Amino acid sequence: MVHAQFDNSARQALANKAVDAKIRKDLSWQQIADVCGLSVAFVTAAVLGQHPLPKASAEAVSELLGLDADDTMVLQTIPTRGSIPGGIPTDPTIYRFHEMLQVYGTTLKALVHEQLGDGIISAINFKLDVRKVADPEGGERAVITLDGKYLPTRPF
Repeated sequence: MVHAQFDNSARQALANKAVDAKIRKDLSWQQIADVCGLSVAFVTAAVLGQHPLPKASAEAVSELLGLDADDTMVLQTIPTRGSIPGGIPTDPTIYRFHEMLQVYGTTLKALVHEQLGDGIISAINFKLDVRKVADPEGGERAVITLDGKYLPTRPF
C-alpha cells in the first residue's frame, strides 16, 4: 500500500541519519545510487527526503547504510516535498541557485512560453544531471541539466 507523509519531520530525521551513515561509511551519492539502479540525482533527493524509493531500492539503501526496517518503510513513503524553509536561503550553494532564478527566472519563463506555449515544466516527470567540465579559460565549470516534461495548460 502507498503511504504519504504530511509532516516532513520523519523524513528529515531519516535524512540526517542516512547522511551520518554515508559519512561514517565514506560513501559517495553515486555509490548509494548504484545499489538502487536509479540516477544519482533521484536517489540523493530521495535519501534527503524529497522522493519515495521503490521497495527494492529502499531495501538496498537501508542495507548499504545500516538502516533499520522502520527506516526502510519511511524511505518508501511519499514525502511532503520542499527542502528549503521560508525566506532567502543562507547556504551559499543554495543561495546561488536562488540568485540564478532571481536573475534568470523571468527569462526562463519567457523562453519556455514562447517556445512551448502556456504551461509548466514538471518537477515530477523530471531528470537532473550535474557534471564537471573543464573551463577553456582555466579551472572547472558546472553543467546542470534540468530536463522536465512540458505540461500544457488546458482550458476546461
